[in-house]
Amino acid sequence: MGRKLYVGNLGYDVSGPDLEQLFAAHGTVDSVNVITDRSTGQSKGFGFVEMSSDAEAGAAVAALDGKDFGGRTIKVNEARPKPASGGGGGGGGRRDRW
Repeated sequence: MGRKLYVGNLGYDVSGPDLEQLFAAHGTVDSVNVITDRSTGQSKGFGFVEMSSDAEAGAAVAALDGKDFGGRTIKVNEARPKPASGGGGGGGGRRDRW
């Protein structure tokens, strides 16, 4: 198991320090990132926690996945790489009709 964990179904008021405190009970937390909307700054309800070892990450998943945190059942699992996007559509040119 990797050290970087996905944490989903977070309350919108959950902060980085809240997550760090929750995960610190299961090992050393290297980094925490709560994902926010660029324009509003509001949490999107998920984030990432990086633990200092694979064993600590596994312990955190076992202990926290499906547990109540702030009134919500959180989802904790190994973070997967973001899938590569296919490039994007690009706009079509102007097409005149005769």
